[in-house]
Amino acid sequence: MSHITDTGLTNRAYDILRTLGKDADFLYDTIGKYIQDAEKDGRQDLADMWKTIKQDREKHVRLLKDALEKEIHQSVIIHNISTHFF
Repeated sequence: MSHITDTGLTNRAYDILRTLGKDADFLYDTIGKYIQDAEKDGRQDLADMWKTIKQDREKHVRLLKDALEKEIHQSVIIHNISTHFF
């Protein structure tokens, strides 16, 4: 069983949230600028690279979101079991 922090989050949930936040920041605050810079400089090869990285990060965000939903669901079930039986 995973350790639950004072916030009520498991270490697993914290890890997922932290990574999700970093990837979301990169997608929403950074990657567009990198693509624009490359295109402005006529470097379509770099723009294409950044676009590929963006697609990969979007996939990562979806995986992390799904994992977080499962983690929350499992944590609720475990909490309910432990409060009713222990």
